[in-house]
Amino acid sequence: MQTPSATSAPASDSTLANNPLMVPISELIDYAAIKPAHVVPAIEALLKSAQEAVDAAASPSLPPIWEEIVTPLDDANEPLWRAWSAIGHLKSVINTPELRQAYNDMLGPVSEYATWVGLHEGLFKQYKRLQASPDFLAWPAVRQRVIELAIRDFRLSGVELEGEDRARFAENAERQSQVSQKFSENVLDANDAWSLTVDDLSRLDGIPKDAIEAFKSAAEADPDIDTTQGDRYKITLKMPSFLPVMQYGTNRPLRHTLYKAYATLASDQGDPQYDNSALIEESLALRAENAKLLGFNHFAALQLETRMADTAEEVLDFLRKLAARALPYAHRDLAELKAFAKETLQLDPLEPWDVAFASEKLRQAKYAYSEDEVKQYFTEPKVVAGLFDLVSHLFSVTLTDVKLPTWHEDVRAAKVENKNGELIGYLIIDLYARSGKQGGAWVGSERNRRKTHTHLSTPVVYLTCNFAKGQGGKPALLTHDDVITLFHESGHALHALLSDVDEPGASAFAAVEWDAIELPSQFMENFCWEYDVLKNLSAHVDTQEPLPEALFQKLKSARNFQSGMQTVRQIEFSLFDMLLHHQPEGLGIGEVMATLDTVRNEVAVIKPPSWHRFPHAFTHLFAGGYGAGYYSYKWAEVLSADAFGAFEEAQSTLDPTTGEHFKREILAVGGMRPASESFKAFRGRDPSIDALLRHSGMVETE
Repeated sequence: MQTPSATSAPASDSTLANNPLMVPISELIDYAAIKPAHVVPAIEALLKSAQEAVDAAASPSLPPIWEEIVTPLDDANEPLWRAWSAIGHLKSVINTPELRQAYNDMLGPVSEYATWVGLHEGLFKQYKRLQASPDFLAWPAVRQRVIELAIRDFRLSGVELEGEDRARFAENAERQSQVSQKFSENVLDANDAWSLTVDDLSRLDGIPKDAIEAFKSAAEADPDIDTTQGDRYKITLKMPSFLPVMQYGTNRPLRHTLYKAYATLASDQGDPQYDNSALIEESLALRAENAKLLGFNHFAALQLETRMADTAEEVLDFLRKLAARALPYAHRDLAELKAFAKETLQLDPLEPWDVAFASEKLRQAKYAYSEDEVKQYFTEPKVVAGLFDLVSHLFSVTLTDVKLPTWHEDVRAAKVENKNGELIGYLIIDLYARSGKQGGAWVGSERNRRKTHTHLSTPVVYLTCNFAKGQGGKPALLTHDDVITLFHESGHALHALLSDVDEPGASAFAAVEWDAIELPSQFMENFCWEYDVLKNLSAHVDTQEPLPEALFQKLKSARNFQSGMQTVRQIEFSLFDMLLHHQPEGLGIGEVMATLDTVRNEVAVIKPPSWHRFPHAFTHLFAGGYGAGYYSYKWAEVLSADAFGAFEEAQSTLDPTTGEHFKREILAVGGMRPASESFKAFRGRDPSIDALLRHSGMVETE
């Protein structure tokens, strides 16, 4: 077996001595000290150590015991993947040309290493020896699970391929990582490159004051905008800038301008240097070819080998049955919106760039509140403190702010301790949008829990959002949707932080099936509809009064506002994804768009213009690991709604006994067992769709 080639001579000990990426696994990384120049020498050195460990572990002379094969591999791989995770995270949150270049310089070698390990026949044989050893069935269940998953993943990595097929598979896998990286770069760069400067304040009529202040501050901070001749306002496509215009701006041409810019990001309709068309084609072709090499009919079948769902047909049937339940409600939602827009707003026909604006006006008319009114009660410090309180109450842990060296002044950190005061992990929170930061919200981890004979490594977890920062010395104000987003991501974080899994190969992010990984995150969203929770995490920015119960009741009554439209939109994305990857070959970009049109004709109620290029910025599919897996959101929503049903059936939805049960059977076990078994252990039965339909208001009432 040929070892991956190094890009240059290994770094000397002297060049690594003060490299913050090389600190022992028992220490925390000093993010403030990391420079782009640290990346290549650290990763090259760690790759060399990991390669040597793999070759050593593959020696058939070793006895087939855990301590001789798996432990040395984990010892060598843990520092490598921690450093690479930290670098990848920094690239997402403080992207600079230098950091991007350093990351890209090592992306090839790291991808080559991962592919090499997956194709390492000697190591594969060692894992099969471990599974066949006489003592295997007496091992702890978690170790048996790690071996079983590793053998499965070896096979899915192409280890049993030979000759040209083997070489082609490895080449495709490495190219796929480069395509994904370039796709995400194009989306980020296209987003960062677009802005609109407004010099007439009247064009911003209707937009909340705090958003206008943010536009003004952005213009003042931009050296290319001349503010000496009067006030200027800079609008971007970042969500905290884009959404206030689309929801509240009365200027229809302005909404159209932003809508079109966002809808054509990284496509043939925009700046050609960022066009992702060819990358979409290449990605689909690479995925289809590698699936075929492994003996699968299409990429979806390959992906579903590691999911709760068994086949693409099962997923498509699930989505279409859900669509059949949701479409009548979606049509009803749209008919109501069109009638309101025509009669009250004189918007006829209702265009796609009118939908968010008209929906917000309809919401205000029906429920007598606006999102901006509600937002005044959700200051970021109070919301985070309330979230910490809830987690403490439900799961018997405490989260306490600590000073850690981070990558930006806005980043905060908390230590997580159990009820005995023992450290169980660190949570690093980065909440605000800024230039050079990838959009969206996500959770990642620098370090998983791992217990050895000599040491316990505790998890270090990143929680990232893109909220609008407070202006004029005031705290950031979050919409209720922002609060839901924060709670969603906290569920992912808790899955890693509250783990009792001692082996990283069975940790939540490594081993939980992709279509179940959203269970804890979507579960946590439910608490955003409990008044006792919102009362504790709200304080009006001026009066410090908690959210009034009367306003909460309006908010709750609007919970399922347009839920039919929202549901079919998620089904649209999921069907599109599954059908793209349910092909024996790749597709041309024209066929991709035709597939999207077919899906929209089947399930969508709002049809965008022909120039709309949604797939070109769909990073979940082409850069985020969700290829043939976007259905997971709806699949896991069934699980999460049903899981929350256990709290609804308790004496209180804040019942700590039920919370402890959820922690023990779902969060703490990570991937130690199949997700279906964990759900049954918690709920006592298989999941039911009833709770999701009820929570979504898609059941007929007498």
